[in-house]
Amino acid sequence: MSMHFRVDPTEFANKRVVVTGGTMGAGEAIVKRFIRGGAQVATAARNLPEAPEKGVAFVKADLSTSEGVVTLANHALSEFGGVDILVHSLGGSSTPGGGFRAATEEFWQQELSLNLLAAVRLDRLLVPQMMERRKGAVIHIASIQHRLPLHDSTMAYAAAKAALASYSKSLSKEVGPSGVRVNAVSPGWIRTSAADRMVQRLAESGGFGEDQARQGIMDALGGIPIGRPAWPDEVAELVAFLSSERAASIHGADYVIDGGTVPTL
Repeated sequence: MSMHFRVDPTEFANKRVVVTGGTMGAGEAIVKRFIRGGAQVATAARNLPEAPEKGVAFVKADLSTSEGVVTLANHALSEFGGVDILVHSLGGSSTPGGGFRAATEEFWQQELSLNLLAAVRLDRLLVPQMMERRKGAVIHIASIQHRLPLHDSTMAYAAAKAALASYSKSLSKEVGPSGVRVNAVSPGWIRTSAADRMVQRLAESGGFGEDQARQGIMDALGGIPIGRPAWPDEVAELVAFLSSERAASIHGADYVIDGGTVPTL
């Protein structure tokens, strides 16, 4: 489903934007939102899409590796001449169901590389040029699982996102005085293809149907008071706001977008 929000086509004119994980799910919606706002956008993927979004520079790179991060950073710096907005939307979980016993060393390394280290490495390469210009915005897409972790299949993912949220706050304290704003966005359940695949994995490992697996996730979350997951476009609107001049005084924050799932302050 695609939401229909009114967008100023000049809002991000002359802004150079890098979005990781920009070929699917919330990341794809974020890329499209910046394009609609007039930005120049680059993103990376291990495999380039068959039907690339018009106006987006796609870089073939595996951002779970340090080499892939360098490839994307070099492209942004050489082709754009710098980056004004950096959004880390890359993330996900491939660990099977089964709790901590199923989360082997290999899966832990995969989750940390994808959900934490990709952002750390890219920030290290791109944030310094923002600091030199004394202007820039960085958004880390975390997850409510850093507050409300699930154990069956996303224990390592939740731990990596918790580390990302902590790192985001630390980075904000360091670079804020240099004019760079850093914030985190923590979505709850977003209705993406990756979320549907997680439901399928849980169903397969548990030997039951997808409806039961989906209900199990809802029960583990404690329910979603508004009655549905967020749509990717809704997350993209929050990211766009935090990246804009309208949010010039918002810094070091963690914005939850979960339909009321987290039951505490």
